[in-house]
Amino acid sequence: MADQPLTTRGAATYQRILEVATREFAQHGIAGARIERIVSAARTNKAQLYAYFGNKEKLFDAIFFGSLERITNVVPIDADDLADWAVRLYDEYLRRPDLIRLATWARLERQPAGHLVDGHGQYDDHKLRAIAEAQAAGRVRQGDPFDVMAMVIAMSMAWSPVSNVYAATDQEPSDVHEGRRTLLRACVRRAVTAD
Repeated sequence: MADQPLTTRGAATYQRILEVATREFAQHGIAGARIERIVSAARTNKAQLYAYFGNKEKLFDAIFFGSLERITNVVPIDADDLADWAVRLYDEYLRRPDLIRLATWARLERQPAGHLVDGHGQYDDHKLRAIAEAQAAGRVRQGDPFDVMAMVIAMSMAWSPVSNVYAATDQEPSDVHEGRRTLLRACVRRAVTAD
């Protein structure tokens, strides 16, 4: 990012740009997002956007890396209860479907194979250590900690906006979500609990 806003008004504009651009990128991807639509909806101008973020790619980066930080902080891992972690991830995807859509666009347009982001360690290392410790204590099934983490995350995304079967929304009845949570919790527990 180039310049951070120094005034209250600048901070408000900065936040509006982030909010509008998050929706724009989630809906249209990196290539399809339009700066004109973002500045119009954010009630600002291109010069201000470029002053804060540099360019469209850097704006996407600010939003995308912010979403990775958010999911890490809002849904911290508990390696002693990976089933609960999967359910909390499911709930976060319901609250913020844009987070999954942004990751999907990054996968489609930037990184079709391998790790989704360079420097993934800052988001994964503490999770992998926690899983490895739970494995060493005999609570989590043996296997590469990264693969265990990836499997739990994939299971949590079964009904996410990128599901190839069914995308859930927060508008569905609560008993439907509770049934999915129960099933997800049971399946993850069975998959990852050490024999």
